[in-house]
Amino acid sequence: MNAEGSQAVALVTGGGGDIGRSIALRLARDWAVVAVIDLDDKAGAETARLVEASGAKAIYIRADVSHAADVQGYVEQVERTLGPIGAFSNNAGIEGAVAPIHEYPEDAFDHTFQVNAKGVFLGMKFVLARMMLRRAGSIVNTASTSAIRGRAGLAGYVASKHAVLGLTRVAALDVADTDIRVNAVLPGPIESRMLQSLDRQSHALPTGFGRAGATRRGAPESVAGVVSFLLSGEATHVNGAAWTVDAGVTVG
Repeated sequence: MNAEGSQAVALVTGGGGDIGRSIALRLARDWAVVAVIDLDDKAGAETARLVEASGAKAIYIRADVSHAADVQGYVEQVERTLGPIGAFSNNAGIEGAVAPIHEYPEDAFDHTFQVNAKGVFLGMKFVLARMMLRRAGSIVNTASTSAIRGRAGLAGYVASKHAVLGLTRVAALDVADTDIRVNAVLPGPIESRMLQSLDRQSHALPTGFGRAGATRRGAPESVAGVVSFLLSGEATHVNGAAWTVDAGVTVG
C-alpha cells in the first residue's frame, strides 16, 4: 500500500511464465494492481485474467524486454494507464541452450544474454528513470542460484545470471541516496516449464543439469512470497541483497 492507503502499481515482466504468474498473483493478493508484461500473448493475457479473477486490477502488455523501444513503451503505457510504478519484478528470462562450452552455439549465447542480461538492464534503465523523479520505489531482479555457482552445459544462462546479480549491485549503489531499493532473488530449481526444458536438454551431458547438490525442487509460489516481501514496505532497509530461494542447497 502507498501512503494514501491505495494499492501500489506493480510491474511484472515474464508474467506469463510459471514464476512470473505466481509473482503477479501474489502481488495482487498482497497489495498491488498489476501490469503483466510478456511476449506470449496467450500466457500473458491469461495471467492478467487470473489476477482480475482474484479481485485485483490488471492489464497485459505485449513486449520484447530485449528491445529498448518496447521497454520504454510498456513503462509509459503502465504509468499512463495505472499510475506511477512503485514496484518492479524484473523477472523475464529464458534458459537458452544446453551444451558443453566448446560446442555451445554462439547465436544461443547471444540471445540468452540479450533477454536475461540486457532485458534486466533495459527494464531498470526505464523504470528507474521514472522512480528517480519520485525518489521512491522498489525493484527485484530475478537472477538464479546460477548467479553464484557454475552449471555444466549452461554457458549462456549462467553467464547471464551472473550479469543480473552484478547489475543489481550496481543499481543499488546508484540509488543508495534515495528511497529506491534494488535487490535480487536467486531461485534454485523450481518446478516450471523452464526447468522441464533444461531437464530434457541435459540428458546428453555426462554430468547432467544441476548435479551439484540440487535435490529439492520448489514451487513458484515460494519465490513469489520472497519477491512480494522485498518489493513491499516491510523491506525498507534491504538494498543490494541477493536472496536465495533454494531450500539451502547452495549452503554447502
